[in-house]
Amino acid sequence: MRRLMAIVYDLLLLLAVLFVTTAMAIALNHGEAINDHPYYMFFVFIQLLISFIYYGWFWTHGGQTLGMKTWKMKLTLQSGDQLNWKRALVYFVAAMISWSAVGLGFLWALFNQNRSTWHDLIARCVMRDTREN
Repeated sequence: MRRLMAIVYDLLLLLAVLFVTTAMAIALNHGEAINDHPYYMFFVFIQLLISFIYYGWFWTHGGQTLGMKTWKMKLTLQSGDQLNWKRALVYFVAAMISWSAVGLGFLWALFNQNRSTWHDLIARCVMRDTREN
């Protein structure tokens, strides 16, 4: 439940950033929606890149997003080391796969002995409880 709450917290923060970039894109498109624009796929790529930078920055600089800090969790490699950008990218892409499978990658944690999600397993990461420290 804490993990889900951290995701919601971070999603609200990220949505605010994505809202600003969307407003800028619409302004550059003379106030028109960009879903029919030839650069739509570029816009989607930019939004994904911004999302990755948001999560990747926090994961590689302390292992905690703002939501994870609030809910007292920390993402590390299984060895306990901090993620690098390459491993953060693997984790991010794997998390998108977990979500795209109707959330099954996250629900997997309910049945896994170590409470690991698909992206935890793929990226060889662990979500640690910082309340224990």
